[in-house]
Amino acid sequence: MEPLPPLAPPPGRSALPVGRWFLLAGTAVALVVAVAVTAILMALGQTLTARDTVVDVIDPAALQTLRITTALQAQGSAVRAYGLTNERQYLDEYRRGVADEQAATAAILALTPRLPEPDQERRELERLSAATAAWRHDYTEKVVAAVPTAGTGALTRELATVNVTRFAEVRAALAARQARLDALHDLGSRRLRAGWDTIYTSVWVLIGALVLAVAGCTVIVRRAVTIPVARLTRQVRAVAAGDFDHELGVERPAELWELSGHVDGMRRRIMAEWRAASEARRRLAEQAEELRRSNAELEQFAYVASHDLQEPLRKVASFTRLLDQRYGDRLDDRARQYMAFAVDGATRMQELIEDLLDLSRVGRTGGERVPTDSGVALRGALRNLDTLLTEAGAEVTHDPMPMVVGNASLLTQVFQNLVGNAVKFRSQEPPRVHVGVRRDGEMWEFSCSDNGIGIDPKHAERIFLIFQRLHPRDVHPGTGIGLSLCRKIVEYHGGRIWLDTAAGPGATFRWTLPAAGDAG
Repeated sequence: MEPLPPLAPPPGRSALPVGRWFLLAGTAVALVVAVAVTAILMALGQTLTARDTVVDVIDPAALQTLRITTALQAQGSAVRAYGLTNERQYLDEYRRGVADEQAATAAILALTPRLPEPDQERRELERLSAATAAWRHDYTEKVVAAVPTAGTGALTRELATVNVTRFAEVRAALAARQARLDALHDLGSRRLRAGWDTIYTSVWVLIGALVLAVAGCTVIVRRAVTIPVARLTRQVRAVAAGDFDHELGVERPAELWELSGHVDGMRRRIMAEWRAASEARRRLAEQAEELRRSNAELEQFAYVASHDLQEPLRKVASFTRLLDQRYGDRLDDRARQYMAFAVDGATRMQELIEDLLDLSRVGRTGGERVPTDSGVALRGALRNLDTLLTEAGAEVTHDPMPMVVGNASLLTQVFQNLVGNAVKFRSQEPPRVHVGVRRDGEMWEFSCSDNGIGIDPKHAERIFLIFQRLHPRDVHPGTGIGLSLCRKIVEYHGGRIWLDTAAGPGATFRWTLPAAGDAG
């Protein structure tokens, strides 16, 4: 189909398309938004930095300072209890307190580089460490050293006075450190509030820019889009109401002018194609009616022809057998061979006619598809093959058979042909046939596997063609229609059938059938 011809420019075409208006308005809004977003990002960066300093550095440092305070108090209580009782557990508590103090001090030292004015922070921490070291040197360590010899008399008035003096220095150092941390926390909080104020201001500026953008876009859309679209909509509505010859078109803006021109071109082409299609449908309907009449005549002809063909064939076979019975002893070996050829030919022709009729009837007569138990169809096929299976000593096994959507008699033919082929083309071993089933989505996949002579993979497609045989008839009898019939039945049910060339020794045929809901 050839493309539509290019449109000629309309008279009075707008110099500025809608896209250009939106581009200008969008550029102005984008600049305002960019400035506001930049301010927001910078404020967010400062706010996050202040927040990280407060939450991840100052607050943990304050927590570790509190931990030092708790550890020092635990040391003082443990030393006093040890001096009064001379019990080992209090000495262990004292040493745990010392370890906790050292761990907290190490944690603060790790946080110090991230604090504001880290040098001053180190000096205050050194002051605190010196005060705690002096307190332990002049009081706690002396008590601990004196208890083993002096017992409960290790706590003297002199040591108690030293404890008060030294621990006052420790409290002063802790208070100075806590005051500095509080000041740093207040500074971080002020920075957080300032950052959030900047963010709020930028957000309001951004909202104002968006409001102006929406107002501007509303004006542009109304003047350049809404009114022309309404006009074009009225024209399209007229066409949809049945006035297919109504022309479409608006002069501006440029985009809608081009769109309406192309749509009108398509309308004209669709009208031409519709008229051509209507004529083609009329001719197709006439041809379909003629084809239905021809098919009905062919079906009638096939039935009559098969009946008329089988009757003389039956007579030929019957009278040839009568000749052999009455005059066989008067004929030589060659004459009797000729008579056998005649009987065999007539029998083969009858089999071919019956198989061709079965093939032509698939899907036309008695082929209603309903929920069907595939196990019933398999058992019917095995009953029909009972004599063949018994004479061959065949063993047929199968999985639990599911419910499928199909025709019972047609499915029986599929099982009968496949199992019969498995027995017919057997090897030296007794035939072993297994019919398997597995679920594959909305389909059931069946398989028929045997231990027979197998099939060359190069014949995987050829075997499903009508009258295609891989072996001479005197070796394996048959008409060459069985697998063609199976294929037509399976495809009539919406499935497919194939030879599994990777299944190992013997032959394995697989085919699919639609599942009957959740049954089976």
